[in-house]
Amino acid sequence: MSEPEIRLMEEADLAEVAAIEREAIAPPWSEEAFRESLGLPHTILLTAVKDGQIAGYCVCYQSFEEGEITNVAVKKELRGQGIAGKLLEKLGSYGRERGLERYILEVRAGNEPAIHLYERSGFTRVGIRKGFYEQPVEDAVIMTKG
Repeated sequence: MSEPEIRLMEEADLAEVAAIEREAIAPPWSEEAFRESLGLPHTILLTAVKDGQIAGYCVCYQSFEEGEITNVAVKKELRGQGIAGKLLEKLGSYGRERGLERYILEVRAGNEPAIHLYERSGFTRVGIRKGFYEQPVEDAVIMTKG
């Protein structure tokens, strides 16, 4: 198996990215929401391409020196192959180029695989947002890095 290529998201990626979003995140962003974010100057949208297909993606909004990671997802059948970790690693490279010094994100409290991924990537738990998520309602773990 080949290593994924991590690159900036392109307009041509949006249909596949939105399909991964629908299977991974509730409630999902629409293809149009990704399109709008793609056009903003303060966003970093990355796509992982593996064996010619979109394998995953990451979305980060920049506010001065802080990046808020809003979406990280990998195609269901490709999970567990380190793709999300590679997306976060590449986000760190792009972020440094743009002056990002720290990151923040929320993750479902029950999503232990994602929490462990973020901890392996250098994030620490700093708090809880009660009832943050819908469909189903669940607390969020707030994590930061930097």
